Formats: sequence, structure tokens, C-alpha cells
Amino acid sequence: MDTADELRIDAPHRELLDQILDKWSLSVLNELCERPCRFNELRRAIPQVTQKSLTATLRRLERNGVVEREIVSTRPVAVRYRITPLGKTLRHPIDVLLEWASQNMPAVERAREEFETREEEEAGF
Repeated sequence: MDTADELRIDAPHRELLDQILDKWSLSVLNELCERPCRFNELRRAIPQVTQKSLTATLRRLERNGVVEREIVSTRPVAVRYRITPLGKTLRHPIDVLLEWASQNMPAVERAREEFETREEEEAGF
């Protein structure tokens, strides 16, 4: 992906980052870092997510080797999701990004306000 002189984000990297950092993946990963969960436990823990979006998110995370499905032989048969060792390696970089966001949110908010003000001035409001 990168050398000492250059940081490049190629298509495969972009696709992976888009899938791991998308709207619901971070919430799912946060829950699964705490404990394995069944589908409905995840739905209750993340009430805003639809069943369709949660299913798609879990499938993407599983495809990327970050989450694994385990069939639980109960009646009825259940599926439990757990984070993989590869998925656990995401915790630190995500924590670093979240810390950056927390530390820099005031500056980001100021920049947004300044941008909006310039936009309004240029539009003649």
C-alpha cells in the first residue's frame, strides 16, 4: 500500500476501508469486541439498523475475515457472530481514529461554520 515516501490508497484498500468504516460496521465491531452475539442481540444493541442493513454488514465483515459465523445447535438452530483474531487487530487503529476525531472536533466544527459562512456570503445571503 505505501512506501516510506508515499501513501497510496489503491482500489482494494479503498474497498476494504469503505466496508470496515461504513455506517454500521463500526457499531457491529464495537459490540462484537465485547462478546459474541446472536443476530437479534445485535439488532437490540444497535436499534437504528434495519435487518437488511445488519445482514449486509455482517456478510461484508465475514467476507473480509473480520467476523465469523458460528452455527449453534439449539432448537431452533441459531447463529452467533464473533470477532476474529484479524478483526481484533482493528481495535487499535479505530481507537486512534476516534481519539483523533474527539480531539479535533472543535476545529472541524469551526471549519464547517467558516465554510458555511463563506458559502452564504458567496451566494449573497
